[in-house]
Amino acid sequence: MIEMEFKKMHAGNEVIAYRECGEGQRTLLLIHGNMSSSLHFDHLMSVLANDFKIYAPDLRGFGHSSYHDRFDDLSELSADIEYFADKLRLKDIEVLGWSTGGGIAMIFAANNPELVKRVILMESVGIKGYPMYKKDASGCTIPSEPLMTKDEIETDVVQVTPVLEALRKGNGLFYKGLWNAAIYTGGRKPASDDYDRYVGEMLLQRNLVDIDYALTRFNISCEGNEYGEGNGLVKRIKCPVDIIQGENDLVVPKEMAHGIHEALETPKKLHVLKHCGHNPMVDQLSKVREIVLNSWENHDL
Repeated sequence: MIEMEFKKMHAGNEVIAYRECGEGQRTLLLIHGNMSSSLHFDHLMSVLANDFKIYAPDLRGFGHSSYHDRFDDLSELSADIEYFADKLRLKDIEVLGWSTGGGIAMIFAANNPELVKRVILMESVGIKGYPMYKKDASGCTIPSEPLMTKDEIETDVVQVTPVLEALRKGNGLFYKGLWNAAIYTGGRKPASDDYDRYVGEMLLQRNLVDIDYALTRFNISCEGNEYGEGNGLVKRIKCPVDIIQGENDLVVPKEMAHGIHEALETPKKLHVLKHCGHNPMVDQLSKVREIVLNSWENHDL
């Protein structure tokens, strides 16, 4: 695997840690998702390093970045990325967002059309966010009762409190069990050494409740949901967009990918990958590489 530089920079009140590699002419910015960090992009960065100059920051409260200020909205993390891109003087950026990172990538592209040349959404949260609901006595969701506050989210005994407890105890076995059941559903898992490194980074997360809350409130559509009206930012995305969706993804339903595709008013393409779960970089690395390498000029409306 290619060697990556690990650096840090001040971004407003935060310190952003990031990985950097590559000598290509194109600029690629990678934005990771929940329960992860920039390290999860290591193999993707390695196979793209000949064609791109690649930057992969740890988001606020993840990995080795700071977490001085709590947040309520993914737009606050997008603002961190704006600061990061501005300080590095990045331009003509191709942005890949994975899962939660897809929502941040869409906000970043909508607010910075002069910087963003293309967006790749990999298993991205949908344009109406990721709602969370109260649970009944058997642990099943109650669709008519969304969780509305951070306190309600923090005390969710099914989705949240077990993860918070694992983070508190540094319980890597819990994380492997969770990811084996929910993430690696395409038939593959990382090599043992890689898996251990990834889990070590997962356990550095400090912002789980903030991220979960921000995902429930994320709505860049032109419609309302359980939490209020959308802000319509999806209409301000002007660059071409690739959408990557694994057919076996248990975390982000296919409907979210189709919803993004239908809402975009820009050249776009939906790639549905067979034998692929929520982490195509493990399940279908060569296909992800092919999609990222493909020139945005080949897109059709």
